[in-house]
Amino acid sequence: MADTMTKEQRHRCMSHIRSRDTSPELLVRKALFAEGFRFRVNVRSLPGTPDIVLKKYNTVIFVNGCFWHGHRGCRLYSEPGSNSAYWHEKVERNRRRDVAAAFRLEARGWNVITVWECQLDRKHREETIAELAGMIRRNGELFAKLSEDSREQRALSRNERAIKKARTEELETEIGRIYPVPLSVKKKSESDDDDY
Repeated sequence: MADTMTKEQRHRCMSHIRSRDTSPELLVRKALFAEGFRFRVNVRSLPGTPDIVLKKYNTVIFVNGCFWHGHRGCRLYSEPGSNSAYWHEKVERNRRRDVAAAFRLEARGWNVITVWECQLDRKHREETIAELAGMIRRNGELFAKLSEDSREQRALSRNERAIKKARTEELETEIGRIYPVPLSVKKKSESDDDDY
């Protein structure tokens, strides 16, 4: 099937398609807010500019449209008949970009969740939101435990360094008592330090 629009008409039509604040995104954000979660949206400083960022829970959420992100096996995704090579390449680029963004976020320690548009239809919406809230809470519990373990580890390290420092000072004092350094040598060493 041939494209019936001119290049300019197609450009104008495509430019009106939103990349943020889409209906599925707004639906998820409202549901999460109602569940008591507080979050930031479209954080540009993170790879892939996640749709929803819950720092307290160490979780980022992407709300993907099934067509634009090529949700395989989904009833909402099928490649258009016209200009199919272009659309195939565009969707594949989006898929590769999504995988790369998720990989980079996970490498930074974030938990990445993807919610698909088809999971938010009336039939599956409540179940999807309940599962999503559960995943976020589990991520938050795990993050809190890891943070606490990290704090305890840092405290132990500080304590060990303090003990080593005290022991070193104690040994230096004891050695100085057993093997006293003459005052003239001390003065000479201090004056040598001033030369530098």
